[in-house]
Amino acid sequence: MKRILLLFTIFCSVITAKAQMGAGGGSTITGRISGTVIDSLSGKPLDYATVSIFRSGGKVPLNGVLTDSKGGFKLDIKPGNYKIAVSYIGYPTKVIDPVLTTGSKPDKNLGNIVVSPGAKALKEVVVTGQAPIIENKIDKIVFNAEKDLTSSGGNATDILRKVPLVSVDLDGNVSLRGDQNVRVLINGKPSGALSTSLADVLRTIPADQIKSIEVITSPSAKYDAEGSGGIINIITKSRDVSGLNGSVSGGVGTRQNNGNVNVNYKHNRFSLAANVGTNFAWPQTSLVDFNSTAGTLVRAQNSTSKTKRYGTIGSVTAGYDVNEFNSITSSFRLNGGGMNIHGQSMATNSSFTNSPNYNSTNYSKGSFGGFDWNAGYTHKFKLKDEELSFAGQWSHSKINTDYSTLYSNVAAAYISQTPNQMGSNDGKNDEYTLQADYTLPIGKNIKLEAGGKSIFRRLNSTSEVDRQILNQGPFLPNDTASYLYDYNQDVYAGYTVLSFTLPKSYTLQVGGRVENTQITGDPNNATQPSLQPFKNSYTTFVPSFILSKALTPTQTLKLTYNKRIQRPSLTFLNPFINKANPDNQTEGNPTLSPEITQSVELGYTTFIKSSVVNFSVYYKHTNDLIEGIASSILDPDLGRIVTRTDYQNIGTNNSWGTSFFGSVNPIKILTLRGNINAYTYNPQANAAQSAQQTGSGVYYNYNAFLSASLALKGGLAIEGFGVFNSPRRTIQGTNPAFNLFGFGVKKDIIAKKFTLGLNALSPFQKYLILDSKINGNGFNQSQKISYPIRSFGISFTYNFGKITYGAQNQKKGVNNDDLKQGDQGGMPNNN
Repeated sequence: MKRILLLFTIFCSVITAKAQMGAGGGSTITGRISGTVIDSLSGKPLDYATVSIFRSGGKVPLNGVLTDSKGGFKLDIKPGNYKIAVSYIGYPTKVIDPVLTTGSKPDKNLGNIVVSPGAKALKEVVVTGQAPIIENKIDKIVFNAEKDLTSSGGNATDILRKVPLVSVDLDGNVSLRGDQNVRVLINGKPSGALSTSLADVLRTIPADQIKSIEVITSPSAKYDAEGSGGIINIITKSRDVSGLNGSVSGGVGTRQNNGNVNVNYKHNRFSLAANVGTNFAWPQTSLVDFNSTAGTLVRAQNSTSKTKRYGTIGSVTAGYDVNEFNSITSSFRLNGGGMNIHGQSMATNSSFTNSPNYNSTNYSKGSFGGFDWNAGYTHKFKLKDEELSFAGQWSHSKINTDYSTLYSNVAAAYISQTPNQMGSNDGKNDEYTLQADYTLPIGKNIKLEAGGKSIFRRLNSTSEVDRQILNQGPFLPNDTASYLYDYNQDVYAGYTVLSFTLPKSYTLQVGGRVENTQITGDPNNATQPSLQPFKNSYTTFVPSFILSKALTPTQTLKLTYNKRIQRPSLTFLNPFINKANPDNQTEGNPTLSPEITQSVELGYTTFIKSSVVNFSVYYKHTNDLIEGIASSILDPDLGRIVTRTDYQNIGTNNSWGTSFFGSVNPIKILTLRGNINAYTYNPQANAAQSAQQTGSGVYYNYNAFLSASLALKGGLAIEGFGVFNSPRRTIQGTNPAFNLFGFGVKKDIIAKKFTLGLNALSPFQKYLILDSKINGNGFNQSQKISYPIRSFGISFTYNFGKITYGAQNQKKGVNNDDLKQGDQGGMPNNN
């Protein structure tokens, strides 16, 4: 309450203060008091901190401002003797008195003003500040994952389900406000593996390795134009401290297990950080019921599949500050993992007259791996905040899929339609990026940002299929199903962004970006007539606009507009026909066009003591929307009707939405958090896909997250949460809805160096039931998956090393955020 009254007093007294300072025969010179507010623990700047100015020794504020995104502030005032007070949620007020300016020296730069949170520093442990779990910053939402209790022992996917505006389905597909066109970065940089196997790579990142997750729903023109849903940036743990320190953490549970090691070293101007994390799951058995009708043809499958997943990810980052103006940095990230699926199916096909029933044994093995190497150089000029940076990156990733299907109990007359087969697909992606960025302050209230980038992608797919003749003898190559395919994509981009600090607490940012894309596709096998060489190129202008108004020091109104494009990634483009489940196949489409989305958003944010509330409404219009289209086709290799899903540009979509998230503390020890997003889906299919659109009109979708946590004495904390998702519509039907509940307990022990946790997910529900329905042109399909969800686990964290906190260096690097992620993460689903 005192904080609110203080801020109110600041703004109510500013007019009177100006009148007092302007009256009489005082100096006519106007000076400036400036500085930067820094967190003593993290070394990072604090944005939205309140800086108030008083007469030296006085109690009534004369004026006040909020710090910007870099923690900076500027107060224009006549020469005199003043007192400066800096306040921030969870931090004691820092007072500097006196601050003297004179007519001959009217300007005073206070430099870095270091403020400390209300927690006592310990000698040999990692000290954390009192940052809230959710922070709403001027251009993004930040979820401080390291303060979350129930994610211990889990992975990145578990944390993403709790992030405001983000939802993750059971296949690991990530969406932002219901839009799956999301670009996921790690420490502000892309990973080649994320563009080919997003869901699987996210499962390899232990939750204990993640510091925070940033969500940017309206990226400016500075960012790559791709990702119509926005950008999600995963920040891993590292500490900009002197000396050697680190942590060891891990978890063991009934569903999955993980371990993580972080080591950090810094001496003078050299820093080195390394981490490695691993995740593996106990075999889990899912139950699948599949039914399809096309005219008089009826097909059904009842199957069980046992899935085992594993993965590892590690990185090394080094940096060196040559001097005050020049610094270099480089990092290398290595990842790998995969999954094995063994399945048994009992199938029925009504076209098999008098003998419709048969069995099959299915096996599928998927693996992925690769590395990302990047290096950057930053030069800072003598002019404050003027900066030039160069960066380059090489990302290499591979994804391999092997499968086999063996039939039994098939009537002799139908063996030719159920051939035993085995196949493999090797996909490779090399991505090379060059980037330059420049920042120039122009006067006191204008900032110019400009830069350019080139991205060169080289994708290759090799498919080999073998089968038995009449299910006897050796497996022989099937030339009509085997091929080589090369796909090249070059992107050339340039951008300019201008930011203005305007009177009456307005800020304006306008920008433009131009991207030219050149594509070639080249099949290397004449036995695939459906795959033809092609070329395509297009140039896209991408404007952005952000207007923000600080209504009060704690209330902000923001209006944004941007245009985004979404190029399809390897999963969508790869023409490989995945027949791991012969009756339910998938296929990519190399000729897909990118989606183009325009969006407008109006948002309101308010802070009340330690609470934050955000509400926004938005509209999105998308052209060339990409969706998977299922159809009943005659498979020439099998000689019978199957279901095949391929990706198509289906038309346009208009979507209205509203989102709300908040974090409140009704009492000191209790924190309540909530996040809900509701939006419409109103597709208009193009002429080529109109026959596939079985539903019309406006459909309503939602996703929500609710949690409550208790911080008790003695380092004991308790938390519970719930995740709720409606069915997601497509032009052919619905994808499954699902709800999750979880609980966690954490206790700091052994002088706070060691933390022990217990967690449970859906303890009262063994299976999560996932129902989906599709109605296509002349056929109906339904699928019910019973997915094992109940789990219990134990986790631990141990911190070691003696640390001394220093200043945080802002490192530059490559930031590719421009590919539509694969719905299934590039891995087969043998259901």
